[in-house]
Amino acid sequence: MSAATKLKNIVPLLDRVLVQRIKPEQKTASGIFIPEKAQEALNEGVIVAVGKGALNKEGKHVPLQVNAGDKVILPPYGGSPVKVSGEEYLLFRDSEILAKVLE
Repeated sequence: MSAATKLKNIVPLLDRVLVQRIKPEQKTASGIFIPEKAQEALNEGVIVAVGKGALNKEGKHVPLQVNAGDKVILPPYGGSPVKVSGEEYLLFRDSEILAKVLE
């Protein structure tokens, strides 16, 4: 089973979103490799999957502010790590996402 197939089997609940953090550059524009410890941790990610939304007092789902495929800015800490086929993803609540990056 491929990683993409396994990710289709992961559906975040309520107002949670599954995010893959964007990996930092491993080498400079001139081709020099950057040591792993010196690589800057990016606070950007891509939404992989979203839940249906939190429930309001009437029991209806409140739609999320992000959709799968959106590029977002993440808080420096937080999120619940999830590993699928060696790849690490993070589960955040919709309200924890700081901003959408419009392109």
